[in-house]
Amino acid sequence: MRETLAGPRVLLRRLREVMAEPIGAQDRLDKIVRLIAANMVTEVCSVYILRADGALELFATEGLKASAVHRATLRVGRGLVGLIAAEARPLNLPDAQKHPAFAYLPETGEEIYNSFLGVPVLRAGRTLGVLVVQNRAHRSYTEEEVEALQTTAMVLAEMFAAGEIEDLATPGADLDLNRPFRLEGAAFSEGIGLGKVLLHEPRVVVTQLIAEDVDQELVRLDEAMRSLRLSVDDLLARGVEAGQGEHRDILEAYRMFAQDQGWVRRLREAVAAGLTAEAAVEKVQSDMRARLARSADPYLRDRLHDLDDLGNRLLRTLMGRPHGPGSAQMPSDAVVVARNMGAAELLDYDRDKLRGVVLEDGAPTNHVAIVARALGIATVGQVENVVALAESGDPVIVDGETGEVHLRPPGDIELAYVDKVRFRARRQEQFRRLRDTPASTKDGVDVSLMINAGLMMDLPHLQESGASGIGLFRTELQFMIASSFPRLGEQEAFYRDVMEGAGDKPVTFRSLDVGGDKVLPYIRTHPEENPALGWRAIRLGLDRPALLKTQIRALLKAAAGRTLRLMFPMVTEVSEFERAAQIVRSEEAHLRRHDHPTADKVELGAMLEVPSLLWQLDELLAKVDFLSVGSNDLFQFLMASDRGSTRLAGRFDALSPAFLRPLRKIAHRAHDMGKPVSVCGEIAGRPLEAMALLALGYRSLSMAPSSIGPIKAMILELRLEPLAERLNAMLDGDVSASELRTELRAWANIERIPV
Repeated sequence: MRETLAGPRVLLRRLREVMAEPIGAQDRLDKIVRLIAANMVTEVCSVYILRADGALELFATEGLKASAVHRATLRVGRGLVGLIAAEARPLNLPDAQKHPAFAYLPETGEEIYNSFLGVPVLRAGRTLGVLVVQNRAHRSYTEEEVEALQTTAMVLAEMFAAGEIEDLATPGADLDLNRPFRLEGAAFSEGIGLGKVLLHEPRVVVTQLIAEDVDQELVRLDEAMRSLRLSVDDLLARGVEAGQGEHRDILEAYRMFAQDQGWVRRLREAVAAGLTAEAAVEKVQSDMRARLARSADPYLRDRLHDLDDLGNRLLRTLMGRPHGPGSAQMPSDAVVVARNMGAAELLDYDRDKLRGVVLEDGAPTNHVAIVARALGIATVGQVENVVALAESGDPVIVDGETGEVHLRPPGDIELAYVDKVRFRARRQEQFRRLRDTPASTKDGVDVSLMINAGLMMDLPHLQESGASGIGLFRTELQFMIASSFPRLGEQEAFYRDVMEGAGDKPVTFRSLDVGGDKVLPYIRTHPEENPALGWRAIRLGLDRPALLKTQIRALLKAAAGRTLRLMFPMVTEVSEFERAAQIVRSEEAHLRRHDHPTADKVELGAMLEVPSLLWQLDELLAKVDFLSVGSNDLFQFLMASDRGSTRLAGRFDALSPAFLRPLRKIAHRAHDMGKPVSVCGEIAGRPLEAMALLALGYRSLSMAPSSIGPIKAMILELRLEPLAERLNAMLDGDVSASELRTELRAWANIERIPV
């Protein structure tokens, strides 16, 4: 085949020379179309470029009327050129005028040409334009000619992306490449973030497109493919302990893609056409991405991420770059854009430079979303295709209130958001004025509003928000940002700083809660099919008692002269709490025996997150000093709804009677047995849901610092007794989640309660 494709390779070398010439953009385009027409022995070669208004404008031609340049246009989907742009695939016709999509443009003079070959100009799966060749003779172009034109289109795509042709656009008709996008997603964390895109997985930019030595490039490609397959096999080997099931099936599918001979053949053909191995991967990846993204089959669309990841791994192998994310060259106003990421990865970024996060996947109860809320970072998830549309450095606005993302926003949108940020600041100032006002309802019920925290940077929020204390201190965040396991002295110093920073306000520490999507790189774990239901939290601590003992000893020493409040997460049976409590008593006795300072008083609690505890409430409440409801996990376990599933996010309502009835039972039994109970899940920070919690009997809520103001404003306008009567009556009857939410919102509107 390489003998046949000597012409295309010559064309690519000539194109490289043209790209390097010090000439204007229009002259360069004109020279390119003449070069393509001469090399492929065609009478016409034309370049159409997609504009922001959805029109494909003729930017250069050899063979059609020169007067049609920048005048002839076709809408996407109209005519043969529009059809290619819409479907992102080549069109090869011996008699173009008989095709049902043919649209005649008299200004071009193309009526004398019959054969037609057009290919999309693609970059990262996006259609930037269409490249066309035509002849008078009735003929079908060969596969080698189609491949050559596609390869040439790839070179044009890099030229377009470099911004060289922007000045050629008709005034008022911007190019689609720089088109503003308003994208809709789900609001994960409140706030407004204005800044520049920083891709979490930086796009690999291929700069060397044209091969000097095709045989050597084929060798490089084969070696990189072997390395890729070995890495995928290694992934599968490391995951084999997870056994059969979905986890194993996904890895097997991953290996199937890596071994796919059709993919390999297309890569080798692209190299044989004259591209470097890197350029071949970029070309084939872009073609497949464009086709799969437009597929009606949801399974094929879901495989898009697998293919993207494989292609990026192969590119990094070829270019000698390490796999994985990097935050180098982080701008001072960065908005991280990613398909998905873990909580630890978010903490790797410089908080002072981070303005927002945008995710293609995820759910509001993902730990990355929880950490983003704790840090006060505007976050929007479930934003379809944002990674492909964005380029690092693009201006972007993240609206964590409405779930909107504005990519490359026009000036009026930027100005509107500047005003919105000012309005938000004024509203925050109103909340700050409530800081020292007690959180009491109109009928005199006092409510304790606490904040969730996990880092020293959270401590100033305690005073700024006017919170009563820290209802949940996530100790695992200290471990997640450390490169190795924190030593006893480091933990003790950290916990002491936290308690000193809180002053006379109480702090409730949660023992180490890792596992699931919170992975510590220095603790070896085994892959699990359902990590949320697996070896995590108190289960890990009891199986690794040295780890738990070290943390408890550090907490006891740090609390010298104070009261230590400690609760254990993911308790499933009362016996687990008893074992953990025994470790605390043992460590406390050890410190006293050796004359070490220790806490004056220790209060131990459990997090109620596992539904099994609903049938052990009396036994548990008899053992604990306090109880905290972890509503995020309790909700996902009760509803069998994975908190990380994009497809299930929002499917089940937290105001469902099926969830509120167990919450009511917990509140009533705790009250009957004289044990304090609080809610520290995400629903505590949403005014309407918090209003329902108060009506169920809860008097202590813990939330993100930014939620304290809105929740307090709601409480100050609330008459709780009549609401409690109404809500309990509804829960005792037959009511749906939607009816209950509608009723609560109507109540708030009538009572003029800000929710």
